Amino acid sequence: MKQGFAVRKKIEEIKNQGKKAFIPYIMAGDPNLEETAKRLKILEQAGADLIELGVPFSDPLADGPTIQKAAERALNSGTTLRKILNFLEDFKKSINTPIILMTYLNPVFCYGIERFFHDAKGVNVGGVIFPDLTVEESKYYRTFAKKYGIDTIFLVAPTSTPERVKKIVKASTGFVYYVSITGITGTTLSLDKSFNDHINFVKSFGKPVCVGFGVSKPEEAKYISRIADGVIVGSAIVKIFHEKPEKASEFIKSLREAI
Repeated sequence: MKQGFAVRKKIEEIKNQGKKAFIPYIMAGDPNLEETAKRLKILEQAGADLIELGVPFSDPLADGPTIQKAAERALNSGTTLRKILNFLEDFKKSINTPIILMTYLNPVFCYGIERFFHDAKGVNVGGVIFPDLTVEESKYYRTFAKKYGIDTIFLVAPTSTPERVKKIVKASTGFVYYVSITGITGTTLSLDKSFNDHINFVKSFGKPVCVGFGVSKPEEAKYISRIADGVIVGSAIVKIFHEKPEKASEFIKSLREAI
């Protein structure tokens, strides 16, 4: 994996090829880290451009029932942020796809903020998403992210004001994560003109925009790929790995082909 700001480099590479990014999500440690290793390889082989890897947390406010249950399974197996970073240290030579860690602030605060970014760089983490970090309170975190060459990815909602969108876009270095719904992950997606218009508005500030939350079908992924720079799929992938693992690879490939 390329060292330093691997997410922005990958997104730029994909854009230069005239393609769109496919970013699947799984929860680390669901049901254990051995299985996570297998799933990461399946995602890479199915054509993932970047992989979003969730860090389990006991109070995941942005996540819907499917990912909440995945977090519970991961916590029950003893998965922690420290163990995930140790796991990535052992696994980093086995995968070439950049990893984005999605974690709430509490585990990072307890781990030590600078220590987290230092150790994340050491295991080739390319980017971070903190769903509970507001852009106004992010300067301290962004300072260390920049120091260690890790991209920061902030969330924009359909309800974000123009002024707030500008702040979020400026703070995001890898891409802007567009939350396609006003709710939690896994909620039904509504695709209409206002959705298109707002994504185009966010894109007008010059940063790549990838859309997540609520994308669960290939046809939805295909539609979004026409207007966004990338598509993020989480709950649907977590669900199929848990309920029908034998069909996971085929489903993930269908998403890749649609995008």
